[in-house]
Amino acid sequence: MKYNTLYCLFLAIIISGCSSINTYLMYDLKNFENLIDIKVNNSEYKGYKNFIYVDISTQLLFFVVKGTAKHIYKISTSVYGTGNQKNTFKTPLGKHIVSKKIGKDLPIGSILIAREWNGSIAKIIKKPIDTDFDLVTTRILWLEGTEQGFNKGPGVDSKSRFIYIHGTPEEGLIGQPASDGCVRMYNKDIIELFSLVEEKTPVWIY
Repeated sequence: MKYNTLYCLFLAIIISGCSSINTYLMYDLKNFENLIDIKVNNSEYKGYKNFIYVDISTQLLFFVVKGTAKHIYKISTSVYGTGNQKNTFKTPLGKHIVSKKIGKDLPIGSILIAREWNGSIAKIIKKPIDTDFDLVTTRILWLEGTEQGFNKGPGVDSKSRFIYIHGTPEEGLIGQPASDGCVRMYNKDIIELFSLVEEKTPVWIY
C-alpha cells in the first residue's frame, strides 16, 4: 500500500508538471497579440499569410497565420545575448525572411555540416548539458535580414553570419539561451515548423 501511494503521488506530480507547462504555453498563444504589441508596436504582420515571431525574453517562437498565432514552440537563442555584429555569436534582432529551407525528408537527428548531411545521426541529450559542439540537426531555415545596415549588409548581415532556425542535440537546454547565435528548436518541432513555412516567410526577432 505504501508503494502504491508513493507511485500515485509521483504520477500526480508528473501530470501536474505537464499540465502547468501546457497551460503556460496556451496562455502565451492566446495573448500573442498583447505580447507583440508591447515588444514591437507594429501590426504589419497581420497582413502576412504566414509569419514567424521569435520572442527573446520568453524564449518562445510563434507561428502566425493571417495575424493569428496557431503554434507556439520553446526555443533557445544565443547564450551571448542579442546583437547584429558579425563574429559576436549573438542572435540578431529585427525583420528577416526565410531565405532557404534545407533538410527536407532527412531522418530526425541528422547532423548537418555546412548545410549538408554528413550521414551521421546525433545523440539527443535530454538533460541540461552544454557540450563543446553547437551541432545543427534535422532541418534548417536559413534567415536573411531585410533591414539594410541593421541586419543586412557588411558587418551585420544575418545570412552571411549563417543564422538559422534549426534542430539541436542539446534539447535539455531548450527554453533558455544556449546557442552560438542561431535559434534552436526541439527536433520534432523544427520538422513541424519546416513543413508549415515557405521560403520568403517573414521572421521577426525581438
